[in-house]
Amino acid sequence: MYFIQETDKPKMLSQLLLIPKLEKDKIILPMFLETKEKNRQKEIKNKEKDLKLENKIAKQEILIAKKTKKILDKTHCKKVILSKQMQEKDIFCNQLYTYGFEISDGRWLFKVLAFDAINYIVKKNNMTSEKIKISVLTNEIDDITLETINQIIKKYKNINIVTNHMEKFKKLEEQILEEYGIMITVNNNKKKSLTKSDIILNLDFPNELINKYRISEKASIINIRGNIKINQKRFEGKIYNDYEIKYENLEEFDFDKENIYYKKNIYEAYIYKQQPIENIMNKIRKDKVKITKLL
Repeated sequence: MYFIQETDKPKMLSQLLLIPKLEKDKIILPMFLETKEKNRQKEIKNKEKDLKLENKIAKQEILIAKKTKKILDKTHCKKVILSKQMQEKDIFCNQLYTYGFEISDGRWLFKVLAFDAINYIVKKNNMTSEKIKISVLTNEIDDITLETINQIIKKYKNINIVTNHMEKFKKLEEQILEEYGIMITVNNNKKKSLTKSDIILNLDFPNELINKYRISEKASIINIRGNIKINQKRFEGKIYNDYEIKYENLEEFDFDKENIYYKKNIYEAYIYKQQPIENIMNKIRKDKVKITKLL
């Protein structure tokens, strides 16, 4: 596993030729582009110049991605962690994906920590757990989804599963009633399913699908899949598309990385995903992983 980051003090030759440098477990890239935020703030009056800048950015990101690939191919490494700034380089990231590299982005871990995200919102908004109605949007059943649903049932009880594949969840509905004596709702009514939900946990619905449903105007939406936008005109709730964590007991590493990289990405990269969910949850509890903020 390698960390990929920029340097703000590149040597003239490395900056000119866009030469990456390998230092132990880090690949250091010359500071070849400005961040998205700086580009947004920068006023370019001439549209022709703006287009030339975009083309230059694209070519540079593709070129440095190729050079990064050459370094990684020699190490036989397929998993990488990008710095906060390098994650903003869309073309660079897409090139690495095209080459078959796994970029730790915290999305898998977000799904594992979905129940903690719900607890974070409940505590932050001083909500009463007995009265909260939680809806889970999912079309797939896997171990993480089942663990999340079980956690929600034990604490909040009032749970509604919205899915396009109701047949997949029929057995789960019966099992929960038999085991916990709790009746969950499994449905797919686009007009009514989400109108009374306080918290909506979106595990895998894409943007166009979730916008087919009528949503409670003040609902809090935890969006695991990626960024979404609710088109409903009267929607005044909050959409949480990202998060950050803190943890203990992780193996020692260069602690400067904590400023340059997201902790969620580092922690996710160190977890072996192909193990029973019980083992993963035990490790998370042992390392005292906590969500520090939802974004």
